[in-house]
Amino acid sequence: MPSKSPAQTLLEKADKKANSSTGWFTSASTKFEEAGDLYQQAANSFKIEKLFKEAGDAFAREAECRELCKEENEAANAWWNAAKAYKRGFPDLAIQALTQTIVHLTKGGRFRQAADREKEIGQIYLQENNDLRKACESFERAGEWYQQEDAAATANACFKDAADLHAELEEYPQAIARYEQVADQSLSSALTKYSVKEYWLKSALCALAMNDTVTAKRNMQKYSNQDVSFNSTREAKFANALIEAAEAGDIEAFTGAVYEFDQVTKLDNWKTNILLKIKRSFQEEPGLT
Repeated sequence: MPSKSPAQTLLEKADKKANSSTGWFTSASTKFEEAGDLYQQAANSFKIEKLFKEAGDAFAREAECRELCKEENEAANAWWNAAKAYKRGFPDLAIQALTQTIVHLTKGGRFRQAADREKEIGQIYLQENNDLRKACESFERAGEWYQQEDAAATANACFKDAADLHAELEEYPQAIARYEQVADQSLSSALTKYSVKEYWLKSALCALAMNDTVTAKRNMQKYSNQDVSFNSTREAKFANALIEAAEAGDIEAFTGAVYEFDQVTKLDNWKTNILLKIKRSFQEEPGLT
């Protein structure tokens, strides 16, 4: 019969403690506190053995013991430790554990940490589960919490990620609104002002993806009023060239503008995808001349 691993032995001790009846001299909370400590030791021991699912499960049991003792902070920590273990190959369990962490953090008014965990959830949805919709919701929620906590730059990064995802989901009006929000926020600081032209270009591309050259033109006018230097940027010239080509239904001018821009600034995947969508709509709607 194979001998039990140290982690397994600790886990059995923890289970035994959690299920024991309380005697005359021990209170239930003492019992769960001690069980919680044992589950934590077992979890760390499983981590050493690289048994991440078992480690996550043991941390989750620890968290439940902490909850029974009304120890909010310890419970939040235990759930977060569970999530970190589950992240090694069990994304859905990691999301569940992070969600539990957030419950305790928001109860304790720790919205900054809650935002960090919510952002982690967004990244798991995006990278592991390829669920753009859920990822987008998590980034927006995280952004709002960061905003409440005056963490403007971090909030902005989340809203920008959400905007990119709205566009990929073809929710262009929501994407434009988020890009404009991020740009407005970025205009207020000398450090972030340089990135505004990128957000405005993306907004213009979203309007073109909706076949709405009127909105695209109106927005470009609005942006150049907000920042007089915008019109002379490569981004603005590129957007205006695309709008003109779209109005004329001129696919060659469109392709030429894209080629020229790409020669100097390599197009990233996001821009390449949306430009292909815009180009397809040209082919579907011949220029109304």
